[in-house]
Amino acid sequence: MLSKIKQLASQYAQEFIEVRHHLHANPELSYKEFNTSKFIQNKLTEFGISYSVMATTGVVAVIEGKNPSSRIVALRADMDALPIQEENNVAYRSIVDGVMHACGHDVHTTCLLGAAKILNELKNEWEGTVKLIFQLGEEKNPGGASLMIKEGVLQNPAPTKIVALHVHPGLQVGKLSFRKGRVMASAEEIFITIKGHGGHAAAPHLTQDTILIASQLIVSLQQIISRNNNPTSPSVLSICSIHGGNATNVIPSEVRLMGTLRCMDESWRYKAHDLIKKQAKAIVEGMGAELEILIDVGYPTVDSEPILTEECTMLANDFMGETNVEETELRMGAEDFGYYTQQIPGCFFRLGVRNEAQGIIHNVHTPKFNIDETAVEIGMGIMSWLGIGI
Repeated sequence: MLSKIKQLASQYAQEFIEVRHHLHANPELSYKEFNTSKFIQNKLTEFGISYSVMATTGVVAVIEGKNPSSRIVALRADMDALPIQEENNVAYRSIVDGVMHACGHDVHTTCLLGAAKILNELKNEWEGTVKLIFQLGEEKNPGGASLMIKEGVLQNPAPTKIVALHVHPGLQVGKLSFRKGRVMASAEEIFITIKGHGGHAAAPHLTQDTILIASQLIVSLQQIISRNNNPTSPSVLSICSIHGGNATNVIPSEVRLMGTLRCMDESWRYKAHDLIKKQAKAIVEGMGAELEILIDVGYPTVDSEPILTEECTMLANDFMGETNVEETELRMGAEDFGYYTQQIPGCFFRLGVRNEAQGIIHNVHTPKFNIDETAVEIGMGIMSWLGIGI
């Protein structure tokens, strides 16, 4: 079966590279993936695979092999893009102004579509059922995974395991990487507004200096991590946006801050929420201003179940050769795949896409992110192989 999957992945590689080109050139933002969803639906119809639509743009398909109830597993791909202006000079660059597949979700969707075609053609030769989840809205709270779970994506039929891949621009093309246990951090979005009486910069005593208060708060918040969190458990608090004022001699009446909290420990995560709110209130109100604060609870940690991940790693060794399968580093990034791993055992692994000789070295979420497209054949092949093997 392994040789058949590899042969079909090689045979269909160019077809799905063209699929990736189409998706890359026509990106859509989170929860607006209407054309992407329709494209996926049309492809599944072309392959002779039935599907249903969930959470407006999500697509779910089921392929039954022999003895369909003997094992039920799920394969997941996300499909939304980012609000980034592409700077790559390629024939398939984004035609949508200010929107780009800068996180590789076009690759993920392509690989799952490729796996769908392969698995469907071989369905009389493998056991069980494979559920294909084409997910909306990974890049934006509340996360498309949470919406699809609420609408029953893990039911009827109910998979007992779920697997997803993600491009890795730090990993050479031709390699895969896995990690047992915790893989990625939780993520919160933080919104703070400081309000006070603005006024002339030459008379600060008649104002509440919202700029100074914001500065004190930003510096102080860092101590929440450095002096309250266990240093053996990674955590990051970053204020990434400051908006306030538009003149050199006017103290503004309002300053807005935005940032993110990333944690590897779920209990510390919620303790940090309380500390951030208490410290912000004490500093801002103590300096005479008013505070509005929202901590928008985001994605949970991503955890790869150890036994399943070991199983996937061994299958990857068979598919790639042991020298091409590595251990994924712990990352403070976040992924809504964590919602699935809260429900059933999951494995989240990385697909190498880096090629320094071709200048393909840029990270995700940047205007020049791209991939070595030989990764498409590997991605669709390994997803097929894991789909019938786990």
